[in-house]
Amino acid sequence: MLTFFFVFTILGVTSDESKSSVAGIVIGLTLTFVHIVGIPLTGTSVNPARSIGPALFAGGDALTNVWVFIVGPFVGAALAAVVFKFFKAKKQA
Repeated sequence: MLTFFFVFTILGVTSDESKSSVAGIVIGLTLTFVHIVGIPLTGTSVNPARSIGPALFAGGDALTNVWVFIVGPFVGAALAAVVFKFFKAKKQA
């Protein structure tokens, strides 16, 4: 869900050139929000590469469960793209 929110925000703020002046701050604040919410819940991993390294060093259950932190962000990002495209199409119609 956090990756969905983050990618959806990125798509929204970068899809229109008129918003380009605030894109960096919006993306940065959204990433900050994602981490503030996600760190107490899951340790926050919106980037699969960030999950693989610690799992390799921790081993055991961390390595067994790392697939969730790899698949989850990819699914979240793909769903964000589909939902954004749906809303963008409705707005243009």
